[in-house]
This record gives sequence, structure tokens and C-alpha cells, in this order.
Amino acid sequence: MLKTISKIAVCGALALGTVVSAANAADNYKLGLVTFLSGGAAGPFGVPAKNGADMIIDAINAGTLPAPYNKVGMNGVKIDPVYVDEAGGATKQVSEYRNLVERQGVNAVVGYISSGDCLAVPGVAEEMKKVTVLFDCGTPRVFEEADYKYVFRTASTTTMDSVAAVRYISEKVKGLKSVSGINQNYSFGQDSWNDFSKSLEQLNAGVTVSTTQFPKIYAGQYGAEVSALMVNPSEVIHSSFWGGDMEAFLLQGSARGLFDDQQVLLTCGETALYKFTDNFPEGTIVGGRGPNGIFAPKSDFNDWFQKEFKARFGTEPTYPVYHMVQAILGLKLATEKAAAAEGEIPTDEAVASAFEYLEYDTPAGKVVMANGNGHQAIQEMVFGQVSKVDGELVMKEVVRYPASCVNPPNGVKAEDWIASGFEGAVCN
Repeated sequence: MLKTISKIAVCGALALGTVVSAANAADNYKLGLVTFLSGGAAGPFGVPAKNGADMIIDAINAGTLPAPYNKVGMNGVKIDPVYVDEAGGATKQVSEYRNLVERQGVNAVVGYISSGDCLAVPGVAEEMKKVTVLFDCGTPRVFEEADYKYVFRTASTTTMDSVAAVRYISEKVKGLKSVSGINQNYSFGQDSWNDFSKSLEQLNAGVTVSTTQFPKIYAGQYGAEVSALMVNPSEVIHSSFWGGDMEAFLLQGSARGLFDDQQVLLTCGETALYKFTDNFPEGTIVGGRGPNGIFAPKSDFNDWFQKEFKARFGTEPTYPVYHMVQAILGLKLATEKAAAAEGEIPTDEAVASAFEYLEYDTPAGKVVMANGNGHQAIQEMVFGQVSKVDGELVMKEVVRYPASCVNPPNGVKAEDWIASGFEGAVCN
């Protein structure tokens, strides 16, 4: 009986040793990647983001990126991506997240375009103590309403879009007296307009709002809204439309002459610049949710990135691609910063600690994890105006706003910062 128990104990110890060894010296690094692969957000956002993930993971696994990203895989362990379709809503995504962690056994999760999903998933990530990187969603509420240990976001919030947009039109549109808005009737559209209009009150109090339109997301037809914008004209029309809605609005507005005397400002316009070039009215003001795509700063890293992406996928990388890539690069650096030895995968606790307040270079320039107690990135914001020279797209009147100019300080809510008149902003 004692011999049997001893044998069982030895076998158990050996089994435990095998588990511990496998955890520290893994054969592969399973990375959960969540992005829209179907539905209205797939074409302009989800699929390009997946393409960016595929490309950068292949380069990481081959060890062909520049330093400090040149170590193969995640600290010497090659990445095995596990993709999940983000379509289906927040309840479904919480279930999918649990499946990634409990059944798929992923080492970390990178994902989420929808602000609703970004608000639903972090609580579960904390419960499961799994490092999770939000790569694209823009709502500032994630780290304003809660504190997290294991959750990070490596792109800035949409607050920078609205603040920079108002700074831009205040500088570039001479004699600005009125604006109007058309934004989708859900949280992203409503929050974008709210931040924009409140920022306008602070920076240009004499400007009036001619009309505000909130059509249903994916409506596709905007006849009534175009009519309202024409009956109540303004110098600038603000819109956070994206994807097919943005393209439909441009086509329908142009056909009726909406943009003949009113300049349109598209905070998310960068995603359609390349495939929809001929349909952008001359002088359209465009943003790219940070220094992405055509606004990315000149560097060898970005030159390689743009060339490689276009060669592989036949089009230029847009901001969802940049956002996905900088999330994966941040996770890689934090993992290797936390690792004790080559070929080991550190604990989630160690990676989370290493990720806090991380600063690192990407194809879109520097990412600084400055807000949300080191869990929320800030970046500069860029706006410019569409023009065509000899049939080629160029951006004129480009202005770059430092991160400290368009993001609230750490610990300050966006709405409070705007209401304070942007207290502490540094724009030089």
C-alpha cells in the first residue's frame, strides 16, 4: 500500500513538473485575436486589422523586425494566432473571451473594435487574470470608470479626435461662425459629437450649431439628413461616420451639391482615402485616429511596414492596421521585459507590471502608456485636407497636435478636462 502511494506521489510530482516546465518553456505562444470578420465593420476595420496581425506575426516569428522587436516570437517562443469574429454583440464576446482563456488556453488576448465590447470584456479579463490589450475601440470610459491590472489599451481614445478637430477648424477655417453635425445614433457617434461640441464651446464660443443629425447606424440612405444640412447650412459639417455609411454620405451629399459651399470634416476619413479617393470633395478635412496611414511619421520602420503591407495585400495600411500592430508590439515588449530567461513565458502578473507606463516606437511613431495609471496610451493627433495634384491624392494644410495637447492628464476624465478649458494642455 505504501509502495503504491509512493508511486502515485512520484508520478504526480513528475506530472506537476511537466506542467510547470511546459508553462515556463512553452512550445508556442497562443495569442487570442478578436476583430470583426463579418458584418458592416469587417470590410473597413476588422479584416484590415487581421491582415496587419498576420503580417506582423509572420515577421515576429521570422525574427525580421528591427530592434527591439528582432527576437523571434514572444521571447523566443513562436506565436500561434487564434482568431475570433467580434460580430454578435457584447454578451457573445464575453462568452467568446471565456472560451479563449478556458478552452483555447491563450497566453494573452488582443482585440475589440466596438466600444460596447471594450466596456464588457475588461471585467471578465480581471476576473480571469489574463493580460488583455484593447487595440482600437475609442470610448474614454474604459479607464475612467474602473481600474484594471490586466487590461491595457494601446491606442488613444476618441477624445483626441474631437479636441484636435476643433483646434484645427478654429485655426484653418477663417471667419468660422457655424458648424453642423451628422453622426451615427449610437455611443460612438453621440460621444464624438458631444466631445466636439463641448470643445467648440471652450475654444470658439461664438460659433453656433446649425443642426445636428443622428441617423441610425448602417442606415445607408441619408436623403432627409442631407436636406436638413442644406436647409441649415454651416461652414463646417462634422461627422464621425466610418465605413459604408461614410462613403454613402459622401456620394449622396456630393450628388446634391451639399459640399459645394460647406466643408466636411471626417474624423475617421483616413480609412477610405485610398479606395474612395475620387469621391472625396476637394478640401475635405480628414483625421486618422492618430498618426496613422498617410499621417504616419517618416521612419525606416514605417517605410518597411507600408511597403510590405501593400505588396502583400494590394492596398495601403489604414489606421485599424496600425492600431492592431502597435497592440501586438506593445505586448511583445512587455512580455520580453518581464521574462527572466530566453524561451520562457512570464506570468500574467509580471507582464502586466512590465506593461504599465511602457513607452515604445511603432510604425505610427511613439506610443506612451501615460493615462489610466499606465494602462491607457496617448498619441499625437493629425488632421489635413484632401487635395488632388495631377490626379494623385495629397494632403495639404497638415497639422500635428502633440499628445499632451489633445489628451487629458492622467486621472482626469475627458469631459471634466474639456469643461475646464483643457487645463494642463501643452500644445507647443
